[in-house]
Amino acid sequence: MSGTEHQSPKELNSLKEAFGKDIQLIAEDGGAEIYDIKAEFQLGDHIYAALQSDIMRGEDEVELFRVVHAGGEPQLETIEDDEEWEAASEAYDDLLFTDNERP
Repeated sequence: MSGTEHQSPKELNSLKEAFGKDIQLIAEDGGAEIYDIKAEFQLGDHIYAALQSDIMRGEDEVELFRVVHAGGEPQLETIEDDEEWEAASEAYDDLLFTDNERP
């Protein structure tokens, strides 16, 4: 247990302040893709971002990343830990839905 399971997420805007509403990510194959910054939030000691590409929008999916600040500029890291990813996913849902609206 990471200790973040029952905390409420706090909305942030450092990615939008640094990059605007969209961010370009480079895939492993070298191709670039534009993602909308859907949300940025703090949960416990970590900051997370929910990003969505045009393809993902059609599926109503988002990609979650951990945000780290290196040299004053925010950078994205992949979330490797399943429990951490699940906690971040639930926190993102909490930002979108009230308890009565959850699917």
